[in-house]
Amino acid sequence: MEKSFPLHECHVNKVTIIINRTHAILHSIAILLLIHYRLSFFFQHPQNITIPTLPWLLIFVSELILSFAWFLQQACRWRPVYRTVFPERLPADDKLPAIDVFICTADPNKEPSVEVMNTVISAMALDYPPEKLHVYISDDAGSNATLRCTKEAWNFAKYWVPFRRKYGLVTACPDVYFSSSENDNGDYKGSEFKAERKKMEEKYEVLKQRLRKIVEGHFPTNVAINNTRDHPSVIEVINKEEDEVKIPQLIYVSREKRPSHNHNFKAGALNVLLRVSAMISNSPYILALDCDMYCNDPTSARKAMCFYCDSQTPSSLAFVQFPQTFRNISQDDIYDNQVRFAFKVHWYGFDGVGGPIISGSNFCIKREALLGSFNKQQDYMALKRLFGPSNDFIKTLVEDYKPCFIKDGESSRMSLENANILASCSYENQTVWGSKVGFLYFSVAEDYFTGLNLHRKGWKSVYLNPERLQFLGTSTTNFNDSLIQWTRWTSGPVTVALSRFCPLIYGPLKMSLVQLLCYSELAFMPLLNCLSLWGFAVIPQLCLFNGIPLYPKVTSIHI
Repeated sequence: MEKSFPLHECHVNKVTIIINRTHAILHSIAILLLIHYRLSFFFQHPQNITIPTLPWLLIFVSELILSFAWFLQQACRWRPVYRTVFPERLPADDKLPAIDVFICTADPNKEPSVEVMNTVISAMALDYPPEKLHVYISDDAGSNATLRCTKEAWNFAKYWVPFRRKYGLVTACPDVYFSSSENDNGDYKGSEFKAERKKMEEKYEVLKQRLRKIVEGHFPTNVAINNTRDHPSVIEVINKEEDEVKIPQLIYVSREKRPSHNHNFKAGALNVLLRVSAMISNSPYILALDCDMYCNDPTSARKAMCFYCDSQTPSSLAFVQFPQTFRNISQDDIYDNQVRFAFKVHWYGFDGVGGPIISGSNFCIKREALLGSFNKQQDYMALKRLFGPSNDFIKTLVEDYKPCFIKDGESSRMSLENANILASCSYENQTVWGSKVGFLYFSVAEDYFTGLNLHRKGWKSVYLNPERLQFLGTSTTNFNDSLIQWTRWTSGPVTVALSRFCPLIYGPLKMSLVQLLCYSELAFMPLLNCLSLWGFAVIPQLCLFNGIPLYPKVTSIHI
């Protein structure tokens, strides 16, 4: 009987829907009356017109643009839904699917090594079968220091992961655990626990010191990579076969970069991880994290699996999106670096009409959604034209393929050699990587464009925001950094909106009209708000100084 219980539930807030739709109707009536008032100006007798036409026309255009922006926003308020999961109802560990965790880092000078390695360690400490969890760190700078720090993090994880499991700690990140004022003592509070905790804290202090010294250049490294924009590929499996402690596999990946080849930023790094991980673990699901976004809840992977393992979930579910939350932002977040309008309002509405977009980080996605599904009868030559010349990688695309990386040393060596080929900067030449498969390259906002294409193909997504924050990171806190970040976030969707991939004309295939409007709102919002606000910031003030009325008097028949 227990198997018949659902692993997740979807709740529709009918009261919120009624309020949102009632407000939309009333607001629409007000907009129509305003439009009627503006248009009536142009049908007056010329002798009765006492107001200059140009400012009237400019403010009318601004109002129309702002009204259109408001209309697009209503799509995200049309049907908000909320979801609940029951990870305790999941099947036994041996029946859970494997997960590959992708962690991307690009600049060791801007991304502190202690913070990055805490993200790696927290991912390895997830409450998931260790043999089914594989953590990949992508070092786009090819830094010797990052490779060395990764090895140090794995050495510490050998002690931290068993310690967290033994005492049932709810904090997976060691830095947060040892610096937090919360009393997270797990299931034990005895003398044995206190003694082990003290030893673990001492080990962590040693780790932090070693990480800082590595970054400062105090420890030599074996791999000679000096130029972050011109270096060969380096792939190293950190785990040692003789280790008896069962912890997730940790793999360091640095793709080849040359000045003559476009590296396609984060999307290019993620696609390299897709190919390399296929040769080593080929897990059916991928959890993608930014290097500063640590796992705050060890059960986050299990909560994502509540959707994929539920028999009631359609096979078209592509990804589960978690919100991005930050621990370094004060209550006076004047730049809205928490992106509250998205993660606290819009994404619930997105979820009710087909699912939210990929939001850069904190999402668990099905590998099949990015690469497709193929059977053994598929034409291998056709697949090689799409995915590149590697025969071994083509084999991983076949259903139920299991890589033999861990079985014997010879296979491991060959797999790493093939993985280095897959990480070369020229491998994607004459293929559809970045244009039809994997993470797409057209826009700097690869998450937005990739999500749009997945939904356009008929894939669905869900938004999950449990009571306990699943992931926590750090965000920009000053004006300059916020300006750069928001420029990137907004310019990417605008580029899509002004191209042939505009959601209004590119999307209508397997997407609903409301979902198209949701995507269009994100794409057009920066442009529409900019144009309309420029009009409102200039025209009304000039008209006020010159005594030109733009709005009707209280006694007017239009009120």
